[in-house]
Amino acid sequence: MEVVELIALKRINGSDLWLNPILIESIEKTPDTIITLTNGHKYVIHESPEEVTQRVAAFLQQVGMLGMVARRGESV
Repeated sequence: MEVVELIALKRINGSDLWLNPILIESIEKTPDTIITLTNGHKYVIHESPEEVTQRVAAFLQQVGMLGMVARRGESV
């Protein structure tokens, strides 16, 4: 299985953007989707916040971080 370290997105102008999802601080819909990273950089992208959230969740699951969160919440 290939480990994906970045998620592929498309800027509003059509250019490709590969982003480290760990660095995402917030996602806004204004009506464009704006991603703000922990370093303060902002990107306006074509995808909806829901699409970005799905890609981030898939990334976290692939690297084993989402599974850790789900298991932590399970009762023993």
